Amino acid sequence: MKIPGRKYIILLVFILSTISILRLLRLAITTSFSTTPRLPALHTAIQQACSSPSPVCDNVTSHGLDNPQTQYNTSANATLLTEKEFKVLFNLIQRKAPCNLLIFGLEHQYLNLSSINSGGITIFLEDDPEKISAIREQVNNYQVYKVEHQIPSKKAYDLLKHARKSTSCAPRPGILQNSTCKLAMKNLPPEVYQLKWDVIVVDGPSGHSPEAPGRMATIYTASMIARAGNRADVLVHDVDRTIEKWFSWEFLCDENLVSSKGKLWNFRITNASNSTRFCSQKATFTE
Repeated sequence: MKIPGRKYIILLVFILSTISILRLLRLAITTSFSTTPRLPALHTAIQQACSSPSPVCDNVTSHGLDNPQTQYNTSANATLLTEKEFKVLFNLIQRKAPCNLLIFGLEHQYLNLSSINSGGITIFLEDDPEKISAIREQVNNYQVYKVEHQIPSKKAYDLLKHARKSTSCAPRPGILQNSTCKLAMKNLPPEVYQLKWDVIVVDGPSGHSPEAPGRMATIYTASMIARAGNRADVLVHDVDRTIEKWFSWEFLCDENLVSSKGKLWNFRITNASNSTRFCSQKATFTE
């Protein structure tokens, strides 16, 4: 058997190495594009949901998704809803509109929900003044209020133990503003406590680090507000994170989970004025 010369072996090694590098580059590029939520995906979700003409869908498309000048910048730590997650929320609001819609957190992709909810009430609660200032320059059918989130994410476990031991945190009837529970948000705009909410979305504050404000209080407060009405859908985003998962299980309850898509959970909460517990079965995953 004739053995190839040394130069042919070197050439063969070079060719194989080049092919391997090109394959790795192709894989890296494909992965980066497939895991990043993009604006066209949200546009596709709305187009699919609005497959037939309707005044609601006409109103949505007239408020910016087809406008190339619309900016969809988000904070560096924000996580956008994926196409499928956004479609779940879009379809829910479309079915319930006109309704009372309360959103903890403010991202551009949520603004079109107020157009879907034409004739209803849409309120955003946000702690970032820069985002509020930018949004208020736009004309739309919603209200934006600045709120303060002062509890860092690192306090989550201690707060969960406090809520389990303190009777002040129980889901009993009463005025949330006067609660002594450490998780109660007591300085929200008056209409947040006065209105009966149909849909509540929890996607703020960021909770992106141990020192950053977490969503412990927003999930608890959303649960209490939802129970003050007849029936409300509470949607929590980023449930792949520990705090969102723990507090959703504790105060919104697995038994109330009606749907999930990606990192978005949808709970349906009904009024239970005689109940002293959030869930029929106590969660034990943090004991």
